[in-house]
Amino acid sequence: MTETTPGTPAPHRSGFACLVGRPNAGKSTLTNALVGQKVAITSSRPQTTRHTVRGVVHRPDAQLVLVDTPGLHRPRTLLGQRLNDRVHETLAEVDIVALCVPADEKIGPGDRFIAEALGKIPRSTKIGLVTKTDKASKQQVAEQLLALTALGEQVLGGFADVVPASAKTGEQVDTVADVLLSHLPVGPRLYPDGELTDEPEAVMVAELVREAALEGVRDELPHSLAVVVEEMTEGENGVLQVFVWLYVERDSQKGIVIGKGGARLKDVGTRARRSVEALLGTRVHLDLRVKVAKDWQRDPKQLQRLGF
Repeated sequence: MTETTPGTPAPHRSGFACLVGRPNAGKSTLTNALVGQKVAITSSRPQTTRHTVRGVVHRPDAQLVLVDTPGLHRPRTLLGQRLNDRVHETLAEVDIVALCVPADEKIGPGDRFIAEALGKIPRSTKIGLVTKTDKASKQQVAEQLLALTALGEQVLGGFADVVPASAKTGEQVDTVADVLLSHLPVGPRLYPDGELTDEPEAVMVAELVREAALEGVRDELPHSLAVVVEEMTEGENGVLQVFVWLYVERDSQKGIVIGKGGARLKDVGTRARRSVEALLGTRVHLDLRVKVAKDWQRDPKQLQRLGF
């Protein structure tokens, strides 16, 4: 630990922290809460996150780069395996790994599977985070903190810290940030002031469209939906023209996305446009089209074409 003499400013700290956990453990919502702006899409559906998203937390004496990853799981498709590979590549490079466990779900084999994977990465500091505390009673939160602490001791030799938080209400979010920042190494700023993410605009726009399309759909659709921004061009009167393809695996799924008389696709476009305009700070016209790419999750060539 770096020591400072009285009256001298503390050294600047910077580094990377990765939030990991089972699918739908609240990682993306917590990332957004810590950054203070939406940089990762969220959904009640598991395995929403597919890209490794970086969000930057700025403090006068520190800069934390949060890496939100897809949920680690036992893959059943080539897409699932590639998402897992991305997580493992990220874990090997970061300074801190925070294992997220929801307060309202008992710790199970999936959490132990992830903790054991973290045990194979010796260089990073391990933190335990109990998420979604707004969904549990104080007693449940206390029991989950004890259970997560015990898991850390059994598998990792103990967490450096264990913290509860609710990204939805904001409770303890600042404490989570303080804890993560305290474990960063001394180093310079990694991103310019005010920069909250390094995600390309086209990728973020595609993710916002996918988020809107995932709302209220049947269980099988989320994993079969991919979104690609084909083109972004300046149109008349300063309106940004954005052309987007939504890919599904079967004709029946195409019907789900479009809806009766195109009503559902129109609703997706309306909700996505609001989010995209908020992101880009300009008026946007979204042109959404749906195409079938049969079994793309299992096809290496199609996965590459879709950015995986």
